[in-house]
This record gives sequence, C-alpha cells and structure tokens, in this order.
Amino acid sequence: MTSLSHAAPTLTPMPARGALLYQNALAASSDLDGFIIEGQADATIQDGTLRLASVLDPSLGQAANYLYWCPQDLPADVWIEWDFWPESERGLCMFFFSARGRRGEDLFDPDLPARTGEYRQYNRGEIDAFHASYYRRRAEQSKLNLCNLRKSHGFHLVASAPDPIPAAHRATPPYHLRLLKAGPQVAFWINDLPILHYLDDGETHGPPLGGGKLGFRQMAPMVARYANVRVHAADPATPLNWLAVLTPSGDDEP
Repeated sequence: MTSLSHAAPTLTPMPARGALLYQNALAASSDLDGFIIEGQADATIQDGTLRLASVLDPSLGQAANYLYWCPQDLPADVWIEWDFWPESERGLCMFFFSARGRRGEDLFDPDLPARTGEYRQYNRGEIDAFHASYYRRRAEQSKLNLCNLRKSHGFHLVASAPDPIPAAHRATPPYHLRLLKAGPQVAFWINDLPILHYLDDGETHGPPLGGGKLGFRQMAPMVARYANVRVHAADPATPLNWLAVLTPSGDDEP
C-alpha cells in the first residue's frame, strides 16, 4: 500500500497560455478523422460531443479497456484543456500525454509492439508517457475518490489528490479540465480548482519526457463524453506557487 502525504495546493492566478497549437471541438464525425483506438469501444458523436462507451464486459478485466488516441504530435511544453461529461456511475477515466516510443519513436511506429488496450502495455511496455487518472469509480476504489498522476515507463505514482467531480447522478457537467506541462512541472486543474502538481527532477523516475501524443483512456464499464480539446504553447519557465504532492510509488491501481 502506498503512503501518500498530500499538501493542499496554493490558489494562484492561472498562468498565461501561449499560441494556439491545436484545437478540436470533437463535435462532428469529421473531427475524429485520424484518431486511433486501441482495444474495443464505441466512439460516436452525441449532442456535439465525443461519446466513448465500453462494449466489453468488465469481467474480462484489462481486455475490456481501451485508449483513444489523437493523431496530433505536440511539443514538450503545452497547455491542454478539454470538457468532460461523466455518464456512468462506475468506471475510470485517464488522460495520456507526452506519449511516444521509449527510444523516441512516434507512438504509432510500426516497429513498436502492437497495443490492444491492456494497461501493462502502456505503463511497462515500449512507450513512455504521463497519464492522469480522474473519475476513478471502480468498485474497489469506492472509499476515496482520487486523481492520480503517473509517469511511465515504470508505473511511477508521482502525485495524488482528491477528485472533486461527484458521481454521475449528482454531476453538473461539463467539467473543464486543464493540464499544464511546462519544463519539469506538471499541473492539473478541474474547473479552475488546483488538483495536483508534480516537479520532475529528471532522475528519480527516469529522464524528463518531451513531446508526444495525447489520448483518452477508459476502463469498463465507463461511459463519458468529451469536447473542445485545445492545446496552447506553454513557457517552460512558467512559475507556479504550488505546494508539491509527496508520493512514494507502490499502488497497483491507476
């Protein structure tokens, strides 16, 4: 069991965004051109949003989960934001970023091993990435609702904090999620509320991660909708007056 010591974040003005690098409303079928799904899922447009739904029974374990990748390559220092609607009471959502092959290959390099949505392929396989998990509502995680940040290769839990998003039946979406990767810092907000922060020393959990691709991951039986992905350039020297979250690694859940 991992022991976590969480220091409450300091509320500060939101850092400024740079130039717009990518945007996608996820509002029409054409907006999904080039997206790649690993695993099995139902990806449709509903009410001007992308709706992702599990199609396999959760009893299949990791074989029932999947990742939905955006084809756009992004630089190392970025602001990423999107809108989120939870529809199911159970499931789990993750957001992958800075994803590429361990030797710098493009995420979809044909020489990399095939990936089919099983979690181990993404945290102990042949790719590097960060991933933030939120809306963690699996039965075995019902006691506490947390957001986690992990760095892979290696499945390192580097930050954890309370998740303010309520259960779907009480939720008032959309929730606006923002993620900043700037120099050695990663920070995450939900509706402008600071959630977690990580300062990467580039040694403890491997070398710094650079640019790469982003993707949405869901664990069965999750159903959720997404819209309005926007990516802006970030200043790698962005100052954040934010108390760090101290997180020894060890938890085996996303």
